Amino acid sequence: MQTAVEFRGASKRFPDGTLAVDALNLVVPTGTTTCFVGSSGSGKTTALRMINRMVDPTSGSVLVGGADVLTREPVALRRSIGYVMQQAGLLPHRTVVDNIATVPMLGGARKREARAAALEIMDAVGLDRGLAERYPAQLSGGQQQRVGVARALAADTDLLLMDEPFGAVDPVVRAELQEELRRLRDTFGKTIVFVTHDIDEAFLLGDQVALFRPGGRLAQAGTPEQLLEHPADDFVAGFIEAGRPRSILR
Repeated sequence: MQTAVEFRGASKRFPDGTLAVDALNLVVPTGTTTCFVGSSGSGKTTALRMINRMVDPTSGSVLVGGADVLTREPVALRRSIGYVMQQAGLLPHRTVVDNIATVPMLGGARKREARAAALEIMDAVGLDRGLAERYPAQLSGGQQQRVGVARALAADTDLLLMDEPFGAVDPVVRAELQEELRRLRDTFGKTIVFVTHDIDEAFLLGDQVALFRPGGRLAQAGTPEQLLEHPADDFVAGFIEAGRPRSILR
């Protein structure tokens, strides 16, 4: 299996001395979903942001498609990677269709073509085209998150980063979005790196789960079944037990 992302002893220490990620070694296989999971302050979001150079490693390296990210121009790198964040991060002064069309237009597409493509992507993520001319403030939280996913898909990239994208919506909508993401993963064949603090969500969505312990060190990485049946230590077992993963234990 090919490798989409690889961390080779990657660490991040911030100027105040905080070690956010400690010597991370991890491979993200192409066409799979890898979930970074852990409590607040465990380094999972920092690790994600090292992939698109929103944060640069202070030692070690991060490779995307076999190339060290530090050899890539940051803006060009980010345009080659889809990114979905919590609260969607939509442009409030632009309509839904224009929010989605923004990324392909930055890549050189004409506005008319970009808007037409945006409407097709709205169909793919379950957004009614009747919402196309609405503004973000006129949408529900779940609809905003779907627009955020649609905008990331509009970049037509092979790699998609998602930073706790469903954390701000209610449990019913969150479950719907999780199922929608599983469908989109199978339809588009993207490589997804997904950050969450919820072990249940990680087990539901991840082909691979990377569990971070406080201090930014990887505790264990493997399939959901491997972590559940063969936890590396008491920390892993306790984190899983506290999460009561209904996706596996049912």
